[in-house]
Amino acid sequence: MDFNHEKSRAMWPRAAKVMPLGVSSNFRYWGDEDTLFVEKAKGPYLWDIDGNRFIDYRLGFGPIILGHAYDEVDVRVREALANGVTYAFTQPLEVSVAEKIVAMCPAVEMVRLTNTGSEAVMHALRVARAYTGREKIIKFEGQYDGMCDYVLFSTYTDPKSYGNRRSPIPVPSTSGIPRCLHDLIITLPFNDFEIFETTVRRTWHEVAAVLVEPMLGNCAAIEPLPGWLELLREKCTEYGIVLIFDEVKTGFRIARGGAQEVYGVLPDLATYAKALGNGYPVAAFGGKREIMEVVGVGVACGGTYAANAVGVNAAAATLELLQNQPILETIAERGRRLQAGLKRIFDDAGIPAVICGHPAMFSPVIGLSEKPTDQRSWARSDHNYYLRLVRAAYARGVMPDYDPREPWFMSYSHSDEVVDETLNVMEDVVRAVKR
Repeated sequence: MDFNHEKSRAMWPRAAKVMPLGVSSNFRYWGDEDTLFVEKAKGPYLWDIDGNRFIDYRLGFGPIILGHAYDEVDVRVREALANGVTYAFTQPLEVSVAEKIVAMCPAVEMVRLTNTGSEAVMHALRVARAYTGREKIIKFEGQYDGMCDYVLFSTYTDPKSYGNRRSPIPVPSTSGIPRCLHDLIITLPFNDFEIFETTVRRTWHEVAAVLVEPMLGNCAAIEPLPGWLELLREKCTEYGIVLIFDEVKTGFRIARGGAQEVYGVLPDLATYAKALGNGYPVAAFGGKREIMEVVGVGVACGGTYAANAVGVNAAAATLELLQNQPILETIAERGRRLQAGLKRIFDDAGIPAVICGHPAMFSPVIGLSEKPTDQRSWARSDHNYYLRLVRAAYARGVMPDYDPREPWFMSYSHSDEVVDETLNVMEDVVRAVKR
């Protein structure tokens, strides 16, 4: 099977005349000939403008936890539209959503709603700096924490540019970041106990926050080693540093309480977005009452569209479903089947591969016999072969992300039949594409 992309290829030059790269986000650009334009999505499927149907494992980079155009969420949003969208006042449902987040997330005692994960991280960093009176941030290589200048370092750059792991170089991931911000960021390898402890002992008096994705959502869903998050918690407590979990991808996806529930470690602050609204633009940050209460006491946090009626109603509907139905358990069960099936396919073909991450959010890593523990070890995997597999999967109607660092995401709409179809396709793909 080889899909026709004639309409997408004709659309791209038109789009490129009025939009840089012909897209609204750089990560949607796959090349002049290969950038797809989408017509619709429903359940686990996505259709491009040429009518090609794909089983979608990108899910908008992770927000779709229930399935595209999920009726029980969309009905609530449509009903809300009749009453206006943006009020410049607080609506009662906003309070209910905040109460649900506090009830579900073990570390969250107070919360503020916003629109995007980037905004949530930006606000959380400001709160941490205000609370501690310090300015520097420690983050880890391979993390993507949003499009804020403060954190867009050592994210998707080639790890060869990061320098020696004992004295890492914070590498900006884009032009346009002011040079003065380089002095406010410390980047370290993920899962490196010794280097983290040594760095904190030396720099703690300058460090406002340790910002960590508990699972590396933009680097193959690499999980924390046993004791890693516990060490971060211990040292942040010891040195008065605010520990921030970036749960934009893991929150409301890998458990109702996110990574803090799965790993049993509580941060001081946490950021959320993605699965919070099943694809609608809504985000949040929250944490300990003592820290959150600096907001409004000389600390600004706001936004015209924060807690708009569309996002709030989507979040209310999504959280109610996650609270009251075995949705995440079902996703995990099907995700385990898909993980096991993919591993069997690679093993049968004699291809070394490991599956990293959680059943709801995972990555096949090709060419390694052991799971990578950080971005530097992941970089030794066979990216080129993985990309060839992905291209062949697209041609047969299965769509993981083209970036090998991005996980496969599962939704509640990915049924057992969809998993079986995916495995049949991937078996054909691995047979057809020789390493």
